[in-house]
Amino acid sequence: MKAKFFYISIFSLDKLLDDSLTERNLMKHVVHLFFVAWLVALCISPDNAKAQVTFQNLDFESAILSPALPNQYPNLVPISSALPDWTGYLGAEQQTQVEYNALTSGDANIAVLGPTWSTSEPGIIDGNYSVLLEAGAVPSGYTGNASIEQTGTIPANAESMQLKAWVYGNPSDFGISFAGNTLTPILLSSGASYNTYGINIAPYAGQTGSLELSAIFDTQGATWINFDDISFVLTPEPSIVALTAISGLLFGARKWFARR
Repeated sequence: MKAKFFYISIFSLDKLLDDSLTERNLMKHVVHLFFVAWLVALCISPDNAKAQVTFQNLDFESAILSPALPNQYPNLVPISSALPDWTGYLGAEQQTQVEYNALTSGDANIAVLGPTWSTSEPGIIDGNYSVLLEAGAVPSGYTGNASIEQTGTIPANAESMQLKAWVYGNPSDFGISFAGNTLTPILLSSGASYNTYGINIAPYAGQTGSLELSAIFDTQGATWINFDDISFVLTPEPSIVALTAISGLLFGARKWFARR
């Protein structure tokens, strides 16, 4: 299909450069070339760009959990049900279970807060589920970070990444990295129970790697990170509506030339 479009385009361009073309035929081939450009723009439109995003469950709404689960500690559920597509770590130890609607007191913890959770800090930031990470004592006896990660591809036209988060403790203990590269969250706006952060992701556009979010252990005090709604901000592509409108104008101009 691409080869066919290329052949047609070259054919039209050759005709366009032909000095023997009449004014009417010239307009005909200009319109034809624009139509080919419109098809190419359609193929790279934002709707198609979204297909490049291989990261899944960035709003954490894919949890498969019973809302009737009690709010108590411990309240362990499989991570595959609570955080589909994500892998969890306490320190360097991969976790097969996470807490549901349960906090700890000094222990490292990964928790999913669901519909029956009642407080706002930490709380459900948006939708039905949000994630809470607590740095602290790891089950095997040492202190460490709490983190979740997922491997995927940054969209090729990504400018930045955004997320909503509530941070208890030192803001610098909110760790974000991609493919082992530390990313720096920048405060974009403040809300009643969470802030919105932006991260420059453009240097990694089109690359595949592990996206990791962490509550980093700090000897000076507790670190809790409650977050939700991770998204990528994409560079705008040519508007299909605008291109269609221009195409319509050119088509009208062609008909006008045909009557001359």
